[in-house]
Amino acid sequence: MAMAAEEIERLVKEALPDSQVVIIDLAGDGDHYAARITSEAFRGKSRVQQHQMVYAALQGHMGGTLHALKLETLSPK
Repeated sequence: MAMAAEEIERLVKEALPDSQVVIIDLAGDGDHYAARITSEAFRGKSRVQQHQMVYAALQGHMGGTLHALKLETLSPK
């Protein structure tokens, strides 16, 4: 079962309310996405910590209903 891009965006914005989220379906199958997420919450965090924050926001969907997610995490300039 695939996961809709809108659901990914909703979950991230619930966990990181100030975030700007751009989701791209890489394969057109609802299983392989790229996400560019900008949030002040990432400032001062390592890339690994930033990605862990996103995975936590996805509430266990990563590796299940969401097969692959290429992440780019940024803090605002």
